[in-house]
Amino acid sequence: MTILHIDSSISGENSASRPISQSIVDRLRQSSPADALVTRDLVSDPLPHLTLDAFADTSVLDEFLASDTVVIGAPMYNFTLPTQLKAWLDRILVAGQTFRYTEDGPEGLAGGKRVVIALARGGFYDQGSPASALEHLESYLRGVFNFIGIEPEFVAADGLAVSPEQRDTSIKQALGETIRLAA
Repeated sequence: MTILHIDSSISGENSASRPISQSIVDRLRQSSPADALVTRDLVSDPLPHLTLDAFADTSVLDEFLASDTVVIGAPMYNFTLPTQLKAWLDRILVAGQTFRYTEDGPEGLAGGKRVVIALARGGFYDQGSPASALEHLESYLRGVFNFIGIEPEFVAADGLAVSPEQRDTSIKQALGETIRLAA
């Protein structure tokens, strides 16, 4: 079994998504220590934005296809995902490889993988909150992975910019949730 760990936060030591995604990976590896781990830090080793020449390089797609479990650290920037993560997604959403179009509509070809995403958001965007219409991180990632045949799992730290106390509480709750996800 291979775990692919993707991080996309630019916040370094102040990141909330990085320790949460690392906790998920650590717990998965505790339950199955023989698993191989591939790590891709999209900030320290960024992918260029997609071009026709860059599209010809299949190394990112091959890495994704070879993985059994994918753990992604995904902070919300300006109501959506970081461009670094978008550049990675652009390389795994490939017609004929992870999805195909049929007469009945698109069909995901990447099913069978487990995808766990650690979300970090400064505010509250859940259903019924005043800012719920601006939530384009979880909804986008759910849609993208559903499109290729995967039902992603999420753990979220919300309200990180509300106060230092809220930040601490949210991160602790998310870290606690990683126990359930590793089961």
